[in-house]
Amino acid sequence: MTTVLIEPSTEVRTRPLAIQLPESLNLSGEAFYEFCQLNRELRVERTAQGEILIMPPTGGETGSRNAEITMQLRLWSKRDGTGVVFDSSTGFSLTNGAERSPDAAWVLRSRLAQLPPESKRRFIPLCPDSVIELKSPSDSVEDLQAKMEEYIQNGAQLGWLLDPDPRRIYIFRAGEAVRIVDAATHISGDPPLTGFTFDLKDVWESNL
Repeated sequence: MTTVLIEPSTEVRTRPLAIQLPESLNLSGEAFYEFCQLNRELRVERTAQGEILIMPPTGGETGSRNAEITMQLRLWSKRDGTGVVFDSSTGFSLTNGAERSPDAAWVLRSRLAQLPPESKRRFIPLCPDSVIELKSPSDSVEDLQAKMEEYIQNGAQLGWLLDPDPRRIYIFRAGEAVRIVDAATHISGDPPLTGFTFDLKDVWESNL
């Protein structure tokens, strides 16, 4: 096994570290999964073009907001019973070749039931039905919007991009133009999150 050391910088890294691989070293899905397992302390994504992205840890405020998002979605999902919620550590293999880890995701149980058991122990080979991404202070809105469009193009029915500073939510739906809502306190996920009303108050207002 070869170990590659990245020398620490005097600056705090707040954007993803992009690693370019030559075509001769293009990793298969299986090899990329093994790469991630050997570097479990890192959160890693891969673009459709094969670029590997090392994601920096979030700050406390963003981490608390992420926990609130996952908790609300999980509590509703357990009552609803038609789908499964995944947190930001879960990898999904999209049909365009990208491997992504949205901040929160929901997948219908009927779709998961069609997958072989062993595939559920690795990166899940499908695009979630619904995804949520939370913008941190260092994120680019444009980059996140492109990621949301990618989810929709790969089969997601609903995507929410949350930007806490202006209290803005970008709503992505399959077959529709992006809708922007400012200062909303609640928003409906119907469909596909039928019956789920997202309470945004504790996402907008930091509790730290």
